[in-house]
Amino acid sequence: MAELTAGMITTLEVSHKAPFGYFLSDGGEQEVLLHENDVTGKLSEHERITVFLYQDHQGRIAATTSIPTVRFDAFDWATAVSLHKKYGVFLNIGINKDLLLSKDDMPYNWENWPQPGDRVYCSLKLDKKQRLFARLADETEVRKLSVPAPDKLRNKNVHATIYRLVPDGAHVLTDEGYIGFIHDAEINGTIRLGQALECRIIDVKENGSLNLSMKPRSYEMIEGNSEKIITYMNSRDGAMPYWDKSLPEDIRERFGISKGDFKKALGQLMKEGKLYQKDGWSYLKQDK
Repeated sequence: MAELTAGMITTLEVSHKAPFGYFLSDGGEQEVLLHENDVTGKLSEHERITVFLYQDHQGRIAATTSIPTVRFDAFDWATAVSLHKKYGVFLNIGINKDLLLSKDDMPYNWENWPQPGDRVYCSLKLDKKQRLFARLADETEVRKLSVPAPDKLRNKNVHATIYRLVPDGAHVLTDEGYIGFIHDAEINGTIRLGQALECRIIDVKENGSLNLSMKPRSYEMIEGNSEKIITYMNSRDGAMPYWDKSLPEDIRERFGISKGDFKKALGQLMKEGKLYQKDGWSYLKQDK
């Protein structure tokens, strides 16, 4: 009789009822606990049920009738529930015990680890001590999910999930199943493995993969910076001590943008008749 180990899906017989669940038997000397939290309905002695085996919080083999879609021979998406710098990230695979994705299998900087709510594509593996862990899908497995993108998608927006981080950017899979890459130059802020993003398609390659950008289109950037300026001026009764000849470092400190982007936003606001400049200050035009 094969040894019962974590990660197995097997059919066992109900041996007897216990105050905290049922003991299941493989017909030999091996018994595992099916905790009452994992029982739906009443079970009878000698009834045979299919279960998934895992290690409980004491490291003992336990059973659940919830069969996860993440298995040794099957990859699926699992949601991060907690991050522990000492160990890694715990994932929900659909059973009552979260599964560890070890820090050894993740980026060096924990800021790039999945946060609660992020999703990773993974299967199962056992370490040398027969402990159950999550195993990240490699490029080959992710590409089995993918389909080539049509050229007409250029400049469209897509939603994607980061499945691999590399020194010069991030590999993603879109909701439609397109493989994409975001170069460092097109990334905004710190990104994470498993993070969901909205990206802009900047190129569709011959093999159907995508080059993507997290940065807004130029007109979207101008609109966003204009709103930032208007909000600041409204907080100061419609005036601010900044204009198109202000020092770049002063603009960066106040608005977090370059002088070039600041001047584009000011120019747009003046073109729309919302703002004018005088003696080193900018003023909102008041409605008459």
